[in-house]
Amino acid sequence: MCFAPNKINMSNTKIKVGITQGDINGISYEIIIKTFQDSRILDFCTPIIYGSPKVAAYHRKALNVKDFNFNSIQNIDEASPRKTNLLNCLNDSIRVELGKPTEMAGEAAVVSLDMAVKDLQEGNIDVLVTCPVNREITQTETLNFKGHTRYLMDKFKVDETLILMTSELMRVGVVTGHVPLSEVPGLITEENILKKLRILNKTLMVDFAIRKPKIAVLGLNPHAGDNGVIGKEEKETIIPTIEKANNEGILALGPFSADGFFGSDSFTKFDGILAMYHDQGIAPFKALNFDTGVNYTAGLPIIRTTPGHGTAYEIAGLDQASPNSFREAIYMACAIYNNQKMYAELTANPLPSYDVSD
Repeated sequence: MCFAPNKINMSNTKIKVGITQGDINGISYEIIIKTFQDSRILDFCTPIIYGSPKVAAYHRKALNVKDFNFNSIQNIDEASPRKTNLLNCLNDSIRVELGKPTEMAGEAAVVSLDMAVKDLQEGNIDVLVTCPVNREITQTETLNFKGHTRYLMDKFKVDETLILMTSELMRVGVVTGHVPLSEVPGLITEENILKKLRILNKTLMVDFAIRKPKIAVLGLNPHAGDNGVIGKEEKETIIPTIEKANNEGILALGPFSADGFFGSDSFTKFDGILAMYHDQGIAPFKALNFDTGVNYTAGLPIIRTTPGHGTAYEIAGLDQASPNSFREAIYMACAIYNNQKMYAELTANPLPSYDVSD
């Protein structure tokens, strides 16, 4: 695991972790139940799941779980620090259809997120961990939900964020995110790359407590353009941008050819990696870290993590889902919370500077 409890800087106050239920027809409740069956996780955090006792009972029965219960509450103030709390935010008419994308499941996912984010904004919870949703059923005319990241950017008035996939092996961010591959070259600009490098450098320092991060930048083209033979984006855009980042004090190196970079042990020598497009960075990340990878949204004023997998409809209710990635998402959210507090304390009262010249 990349963020086991003994690797977390423990504070005297337990961290309140808000957890959204995600898609009720997927594996969300299974990974939640399996995670909190081990009560040791309650030693450092107080979980509040935004969901439905009825839905939870359905999944418990489907999984034949008899040795675990949620603490059902109606208000955040009722949350117990020694129990796995389930805050009811749905009415009893909700219906579970395992493995099926339904309009009702989409609506339930958004309701859960709305309530959790409201409590986050009001300071009732400290961090947010979101379970997977299916954007096919949430991106409707009624819901108009375009994904967790866009939703949180709008809620917290943020213009730029960075998808950062993290594990014990690596941290991979991407410049262009969820866009069609045909649009990627037009988005590889100095401005876009530099924005992502700045976010990545800052999050590595503040959120991951790395004093002087070393960042690898990947090329866009095969073999990083082969000095202009296979493409000119590296020479004309990526290399000048790396030089500009270096002038700002960001220790960025590259561009590296993605195949050799991930195929060798080069990725182990860097604190962070910036890929140009989604599959260039995320595909090798998931090949090496699928069971424990965590998605962290860097650049937000709040802490949000999510497991590195989807709804997994095909195994919903079959007791086959691994809770490892979800558990890591909780560990990471708590670790980042403590790292941010530590960074704030260390930088609150810097030593005064004195003019010692004659």
